[in-house]
Amino acid sequence: MEFRCRLGTDTGEVIEEIHVADSEPLLRRELESKGLYILSLNRKGGWFGSGVSFSRRRRIKTREFLVFNQELATLLRAGLPLVQSLDILRQRIEDPGFRATLNDVHDRVRSGAALSEAFEAQGALIPGIYTASLVAGEKSGGLEEVIRRYVTHVKVVANVKRKTVAALVYPVILMMLSLVVVSIIVLRVVPEFEGFYQSFGEELPVITQVIVSMSAFFRAYFVLVVLGIGGVIAAGGYWVRQPGQLAVLDRLILRVPGAGRIAGRFATSQLARTLATLLSGGIPLVNALDVASRALGNRFFAEQLKLVGQRVREGESLASSLAARGVFPGVAIKMVEVGESTGALQEMLTSVADFFDEEIDTQLGRFVTIVEPALLVIMGVVIAALLIALYMPLLQMGSVLS
Repeated sequence: MEFRCRLGTDTGEVIEEIHVADSEPLLRRELESKGLYILSLNRKGGWFGSGVSFSRRRRIKTREFLVFNQELATLLRAGLPLVQSLDILRQRIEDPGFRATLNDVHDRVRSGAALSEAFEAQGALIPGIYTASLVAGEKSGGLEEVIRRYVTHVKVVANVKRKTVAALVYPVILMMLSLVVVSIIVLRVVPEFEGFYQSFGEELPVITQVIVSMSAFFRAYFVLVVLGIGGVIAAGGYWVRQPGQLAVLDRLILRVPGAGRIAGRFATSQLARTLATLLSGGIPLVNALDVASRALGNRFFAEQLKLVGQRVREGESLASSLAARGVFPGVAIKMVEVGESTGALQEMLTSVADFFDEEIDTQLGRFVTIVEPALLVIMGVVIAALLIALYMPLLQMGSVLS
């Protein structure tokens, strides 16, 4: 492997060379044995030169990353040096992937790299908002403060996500139960009634014939139906993985009645809170917009934010740039405009995030209040229709006999 090295000599001269080695640790030991000081060591063609294959590492769990940052901030507040703090924390990590990441970060910091550079070299494993916050903390001398601010930011966003998921769990369970009950009736109960009715040799009502035909079709082609559903899911997953298609999917989600409004409010809240966190750390607005566009979960909003960042870079105000896209809520644009005019953009963005978090709670409550009874009614109507279709011939026979 080839490494681009920036080295310092005993005479104070700084040189840049390209060396070939089997691994980064071996090359470091070789250069240090020659009396050279390693200023930077980057693998050619890697993520910021890293020689580690990050594609094989598992994604770091949010909870473990937050616990690490909380402990790191505590150690820094206690006065421990950064290298020693990292050395203590990396030995306490149980996850092998995260431990490998921290080992690499520790080695880089010990070799003279900044903490932000060491984490940035880990590629997509580390959120962009985290590395940007570290840069701001290193420049201002408040590293421990920005780490605590990042932890608070992630906790708030995670809390909103947790509330959203919790509100949708019950409707999803109802839908799954409905599918299970209908499947049992169609695949197991209907065949028993079909054999019973055939013994009479009488013509069945139309609705009963439809149910019996559906049952026969699903039983005859059950494997093909399952394979077809699996094929559709696989095709959808392949389509989503294509460049730009995830943004299209997120845009379609925003158009779904009820759920789309909640998704849009959540994306706006996440955008406003991320920008507020970055601005509070001293990151310039243009850079903050770029980092926030990479941190948003909704890729359609992320693409729109990139265009907003281009207009802001050209000298346009943030509020007018947001309004020109036509996708961001009007109340958020008005609040941003007030924040820009009063010089309190960061505080106003925090207010925007809090406002939409409360609105998400309200809309989720309304959504669940409407969806749960609606699903119960639909579930009851479908099952009742199936039972009526099955028992209708018996009712007709009873009336004839009477």
